[in-house]
Amino acid sequence: QNNKGDKHNWIDGNASMHELEQINVSEFHPWGTKASVYEIAVRIVFDLNPHPTVKWQRVRAAARYLSEQLQSIGLQSFLRTSGGKGFHVVVPLHPSAPWDKVKQFAQAVAQAMAQLRPAEFVSVAGEKNREGKIFVDWLRNGRGATSVASYSLRARATAGVAMPIEWDELAKIKECEPFTIKNPVPPI
Repeated sequence: QNNKGDKHNWIDGNASMHELEQINVSEFHPWGTKASVYEIAVRIVFDLNPHPTVKWQRVRAAARYLSEQLQSIGLQSFLRTSGGKGFHVVVPLHPSAPWDKVKQFAQAVAQAMAQLRPAEFVSVAGEKNREGKIFVDWLRNGRGATSVASYSLRARATAGVAMPIEWDELAKIKECEPFTIKNPVPPI
């Protein structure tokens, strides 16, 4: 607990991880920060969340497109499966930045994508808003907001895994949930 009354939990080693395993914790959703500097963001996460009618090829293309747009302004990103139906495009921040600025930037990127390609993307949450489109979820970037951690299991029927992948592996991923507890290597 800090002097503002905020309470924060973190894993400080293998013992902490084993304790969480013992109480059946399967999903880990950290803030976009570090315990030592939690008042500022150290990464931005864009969650590409497709409507069920969106074909997988479009989701892969969306991840590539977002990465290219970020590169055009000097930001490098890495890719991970979400353990669900989409991808996370993650941007490490060097230097880190205030939460409000990161959230504003993430929202502006999502809105720009929706304006540039309105048939493909939407920046507003809600099932009715994303019919046939991919929601560029920028809401994971505010103070206290979370996104699933890399290598975390998801509490879903398939027990998907949020798995980092190399950009050159993207074209080889043939389905939306390639990594699961039973299949930690993607079917290629």
